[in-house]
Amino acid sequence: MRNRIVSLSIGSLPLHQRRFFSHFISDDLYDPPFSHLPKPHKVKKRKKNSENGAPKITEAPKVPFQSNLPFDFRYSYSETHPSVEPISFRESPKFSPFGPGRLDRTWTGVSAPVRTEPDWKRMEEERNRVLGAPLDEDEVAELVERYRHSDCVRQINLGKGGVTHNMLDDIHNHWKKAEAVRIKCLGVPTLDMDNVCFHLEDKSYGKVIYCNINILLLYRGRNYDPKNRPVIPLMLWKPYAPIYPKLVKNVNEGLTYEETKEMRNIGLNSDPLMKLTRNGVYVNVVERLREAFKTQEVVRLDCTHVGTSDCKKIGVKLRDLVPCVPILFKDEQIILWKGKLNEEHPSDSHVSK
Repeated sequence: MRNRIVSLSIGSLPLHQRRFFSHFISDDLYDPPFSHLPKPHKVKKRKKNSENGAPKITEAPKVPFQSNLPFDFRYSYSETHPSVEPISFRESPKFSPFGPGRLDRTWTGVSAPVRTEPDWKRMEEERNRVLGAPLDEDEVAELVERYRHSDCVRQINLGKGGVTHNMLDDIHNHWKKAEAVRIKCLGVPTLDMDNVCFHLEDKSYGKVIYCNINILLLYRGRNYDPKNRPVIPLMLWKPYAPIYPKLVKNVNEGLTYEETKEMRNIGLNSDPLMKLTRNGVYVNVVERLREAFKTQEVVRLDCTHVGTSDCKKIGVKLRDLVPCVPILFKDEQIILWKGKLNEEHPSDSHVSK
């Protein structure tokens, strides 16, 4: 009724005014004003424990963490050697990667050493108890068939960092629901797979039951109990790598400056022995170099797109594994010299009488 009266009064107005007022007339006969309805207040229910009825409170982890692991904590165990001391640091050693006040050990810039000398005999007995009796051939074959395939969900990727500290926690997390974990290795650590296997067994207390090229299976042991796993405090960030002594000398030992310069030019102008790819598998590089040094003095490795940092890491490992002498790193090319080996060994100089 109200809308009808308004429409009649508007009808007597001019055309432009009727168009203006027509936008404000509703088609609904009953158009009450808008009223805001308050939302019902929801009462939060407090969770109670089933034992004493008290509210459940999540306790914060106790800091600092106290770990009974008998080795020094490092960022990488397989790619660093304790005997090599750095000459400087890129960041102050007082900044611990474990976080301020979260670890009961002191960070030295390279590692967090143990406070007391561990009882190695007791630790070895505990490790043998967890491993239990050795697996027979049928049990090993069953585990290998279950975990060796590429679609295995219990897999950890091991990259150029090698066996890192936080990887130990990942291994124990997989061991909660699986007897073994598949580890796929790529990059610089594949030059020395024996070193990778050693540190995996030494730091995780497991057993490598399968090794094929760059694929490993790490077994947890017969008597492994996830509830009694060791305390592994995590690193919150990757620490800056310290500065080590220069790898390539201007003049190598046993050569003059002119001879060193000539060796470098010969290596740069020669054909590459191998072409290494980024994050590739380098398990056969050491054997190929040993065979090449039987007929050549200088060998070149083409490491295009590998990266300058990885090139130097490869040179350090080959220096100790082959052994050989790196004489040049240039444009992602590695020039290696076999060195002057003594043809006469000390044992040959003694004459039995």
